[in-house]
Amino acid sequence: MNKYKKLALGILLDAIGCVSFIIPGIGEFSDIIWAPISAWLMTKLYKGKSGKVAAVINFVEEALPGVDLVPSFTLMWLYTYVLARKK
Repeated sequence: MNKYKKLALGILLDAIGCVSFIIPGIGEFSDIIWAPISAWLMTKLYKGKSGKVAAVINFVEEALPGVDLVPSFTLMWLYTYVLARKK
């Protein structure tokens, strides 16, 4: 997958993760469903050890109440294509 398509998909998935703030009362319950799906998607988008670590961090971030605003997929894209490339 093209890295810019992966960025666009990551931004979309981060936006989906923030939807729980829009739906009062149902929002935190939806995180119980979204957290494992989101973590699984992270492992599919980013292979190897870094993808697995990102999936665990993403799962915890989505499962904890009030922390959904962290854009995990976008941050992982930045790590993969900007920060890790400079090493």
